[in-house]
Amino acid sequence: MRKSLKLAAAAAGALAVALGFAGLPATADDAADTPTSVVEDHRYPGAARILAEQNVKLLTGDGNILFVDCDTPVTGDIGFIEVYTTEIDVNAGNALCFRVNGTKGLLNMEIPAVFEIRGDGQKEGTGHDITATIRSDGEAARVVPVDPDGSTQVGITEDPPRPPATLLQLKVTG
Repeated sequence: MRKSLKLAAAAAGALAVALGFAGLPATADDAADTPTSVVEDHRYPGAARILAEQNVKLLTGDGNILFVDCDTPVTGDIGFIEVYTTEIDVNAGNALCFRVNGTKGLLNMEIPAVFEIRGDGQKEGTGHDITATIRSDGEAARVVPVDPDGSTQVGITEDPPRPPATLLQLKVTG
């Protein structure tokens, strides 16, 4: 019985000490050592700056499709996905370029008046498998396969011509 009382008293003392220390305010050093909570929302980094400077609206993605300057040197057989539009003048022309990092990727965007999307293969058989989700004026969104090593016509350059197309998504699946 005495052993039980001593054990209970020791446990109560330890609990009181623990609660006492837990109730002390944290110092600034403690706060600096505590990691912050990170919630990934997949927003495109620098999207506001890109929109302001180049009028290109990039929304969300997985980080594997990146907006790049078309003048960036290409090495090997994989180049850039090139998106051509009549409404955005960048890179001294109407091409917007995207680099794929890896075998899969996703990028949501709103690029108006797109008429052509070129795959990133520099020679036959080297480009990624790509689909583009587009919406032509007055029509529902649709998924279009992009020629991995050539050009795919959309919107006003399709045969037969369709209304202007807004590019909503690029997706790389292999």
